[in-house]
Formats: sequence, structure tokens, C-alpha cells
Amino acid sequence: MIIIGCGPVGATAANLLGQAGHAVAIVDQFTDVFTLPRAVHIDHEMMRLFQNLGLAESLLPHMRETQGHMHLGADGDVIRYMGSAGKPRPYGWANDYFFYQPELEAALRDGFRRFGNVEFIQGVRATVEGDEVIAGNRRLRARYIIACDGARSPTREGLGIELEDLLFEEAWLVVDANVDGPISFPAIPSLPAGADPQQLSVMTCDPRRPATIVPGRGAHRRWEFMLLPGESETAIVEPASIEGLIGPWLQGCAYEIVRTATYRFNARVAKQWRQGPVFLAGDAAHQTPPFFGQGMCHGLRDAANLSFKLDLVLRGLAGDSVLDTYQPEREPQVRHVIGAAVAAGRYICELDPAKASERDETLRRRQREGQDIATAADLIAPYAQGLVAPGAGERFVQPRVADGRLLDDIMPRGFVLLSRRAVEHPLIGQLGIAQQVVDAAFDTTGALGDALDRHQAEAVLLRPDRYVYGWGTADHLLDLLSAQLAPQELRLHA
Repeated sequence: MIIIGCGPVGATAANLLGQAGHAVAIVDQFTDVFTLPRAVHIDHEMMRLFQNLGLAESLLPHMRETQGHMHLGADGDVIRYMGSAGKPRPYGWANDYFFYQPELEAALRDGFRRFGNVEFIQGVRATVEGDEVIAGNRRLRARYIIACDGARSPTREGLGIELEDLLFEEAWLVVDANVDGPISFPAIPSLPAGADPQQLSVMTCDPRRPATIVPGRGAHRRWEFMLLPGESETAIVEPASIEGLIGPWLQGCAYEIVRTATYRFNARVAKQWRQGPVFLAGDAAHQTPPFFGQGMCHGLRDAANLSFKLDLVLRGLAGDSVLDTYQPEREPQVRHVIGAAVAAGRYICELDPAKASERDETLRRRQREGQDIATAADLIAPYAQGLVAPGAGERFVQPRVADGRLLDDIMPRGFVLLSRRAVEHPLIGQLGIAQQVVDAAFDTTGALGDALDRHQAEAVLLRPDRYVYGWGTADHLLDLLSAQLAPQELRLHA
């Protein structure tokens, strides 16, 4: 396996494939992590992924657990609240964590260095030629290549793969600072019970200038300000301009600027995520406006989805065609979130005061009538096609079980069968499927039994990425998975 790009997505893929025992070369054009923060948010699904890589505990000290997202209208009051304060954690982790990207990348690199089968090639550019990667003066050959080389992906460009533009582009200023004290928020009349603005990503949908305030880890805080029509991207980053923008939020509190930059928030999706042995992942495959903090999460889901399928194929347990489920699974989910982010971006960026007032009333009515999602994590749609049984494809809960540990800490890596009774099936041994009987002794919270009851199922089969493969009887699920993993191409070589 060759991975191009050692940002968070590439480094996560190297961890996953290295953990699975495959020979991996990961190539990056730089000699060290990028020293400035870019992405800042992950959700519970990413923490569960890090948990399964054995990295969650080392990452937690570098994370800030928070309460979600809140949007304020033109009058400064709440128009949309997607918060988790006081709510249960069905997946075992908080819904939202903020981090400092250089620290995350360093930890992920330390992670794959645990594996002697992962080679890290730094300081050279990579070029794809068929099934070879030219890395400096070396020619590397692999059965498969994952390109995680960013939004301007040279690999994607070299393959001639086009991006579909979903027609959202806005210029914003991003300011990162270390702040000696809390942010000074104006009074919020309808602040939900238990909600703390210091622990929320707060979007001010003020038609005079939309802005976001993000609670980074430690003293790190981020502001994002929309550029107004006619404003210069050069002038707005001048120190006097920055001070005027962030000053009202600090009320004389000392701060140190870490970074200022202007960005174009885009919505784009690659038309093709696989070409021969090469797969696109992360920003190389899609770019999402940042309004729900799902950009990096998308990329890490790509890595988890693709890595376990590559593992099956490389071990001879599935035919190459199983890799063709990657884009059909991932693209609809990505597009769903991009659509929600674009819709939010359009109302956030509204500069007409009358239209902003109408927007505020519409969003408040939706909240009152329960028509909105409860948290941003609810945006993640199930996989509707691919390596899933009909009616499944959602993320599975992660309660504490038996000795008080989280479910995944009890279950080994790979497929997991949770059922009312023990079963025998050839696929269990072939895939090394972990089997666990769901009874009162193991299911101490009742969450697993409740999930089976809701689906009127004897068993649930979980994929290695902890999405549900299917609900039903154990034998039927295993038969179905066996047929999908061993198509004609594999049976001919048996």
C-alpha cells in the first residue's frame, strides 16, 4: 500500500492499515507537520475511530470537549441550537471535540510509527504513474494507492479527474489566537438551559458581518469573519483591522495572534473517487463548507471505510469489486452534509436585514416545532447501498458493558456479531468475526438489547468501521455478507 499525503487523513489510513499488518509506505512532501492550525473540530465517531486505534487516551489531553453549535440571529438571540449539554452519549463519546491540528497530526504520526511495517518517506513529492509512485529518486510499486494530498490534489489533477462545483463560494477571514481569559459574549435572552457559550461553537448571523467564535483547546480560540462585498483580502488582515474585529469579543483581555488568513469556503465533490489502483480520500475527493465542522470528519470516515475493505482484499477474503462500494457509500453521505452546510451557509451569509429577520423567524419556528436536528452529529446519514444489508448502514451505539468498559474495548478489531444466541457459521472463522451473546450479564445497561428490540432482530452484524452491516437472524446476515465478499471473481480462484 502507498499513501500520498500525511495530513490527518493519510496518517489515519497509515495507522489503520499498519494496525492490520500490511506493508505501507506513506509519502509526504514536507519534512514535518504544518505548524499552524487549520481544521479544529471532530465528533464522537472520530474519537471512536481513535479509540479503536489505541490512540484516544493519548489524544484526549490535547482535546477540548464542548457542547456543540449555536446560531444567533440579527437580534443576538438564538435561532438554532444543536447542543449536547445534559444529553446522553449513546456512542460513548461527547458529540464535539476541538483540537489543535499540529498536535493531532504529531500524535497520529507517533501512532503509525508503532508499526514496523509502515515506512514514512518525508520531504519528497509523489507522482503516480500507473501502479507506481515516483517519490524523489525512488520508484515504489503497490497494489493500491490512496491519495490524501489535499484540495489541490496533484494526484487528482494528474489523473484528469474533475471536481463538481456545488456552487457555494464565500471569502472569510480566519483568526487564530491564544487568549488569556474568556470570550465576552453579549447577553443571549433565550439561551437554552445548561448551554454555555464558552463551550459552544457560536455563529453570529448578523447581516452587518456574519462571524463564528470557536472554543479551541487550552487558550486557543478561533474567529471567522465573512468578508463584505468590495473588501480587500489584503487590507482585512492588517493588524488594525484584526484588532477592530476581535477586540469587542475580548474586552481588554490579553491575546497573542497565532495566524490570520483568508479562505474561500467551497463545496466540491470529485466525479470519480477511484481510477484503477488509485483512490482519492479527504479533501482530494471532496470539500465541505465549515459550518458544521465536518470537513476533516469526512476524510477520516473515508480512511476508515476504505481501509477495512482494502484489508479484506489484500488478505484474499474479498474480491477487488468490494472496493467499488467505497464511493457509492461515502459520496451520498458527504453530499448530504455538504447540502446541509451549503444551506446553512446561505442563511448565515445573508446581508439583507429584512431577509435576515425573516430567516430568524423561520428558523425559530422550526426549532419550536421540533423540525430541526438535535445535534450536528444527526446530519450523518446511514449508508444506503454498498457493503450493507437492506435497511441498515447506520452507526452503531457504544454502551458500557460487562466490566464497565466501552463496547469496542471488549471487542477485537474487525467484524462483530452481537446476537441473542451463539451460532456456528463458516464465515465466523474465515473472517475472524468476534461473536458476543447479548444477555443481562454482558449488556448491563440494556442498550444492546434495546437496539435489537427496536429492529425486531435476533442479531446485529457490525462492520470494522462500526457501521451496521445488517439486522436480522445471524445465519441470514452471515450468508449475505459471504455472498458479497466472495463474488464470482474470487470463487474462480478458490
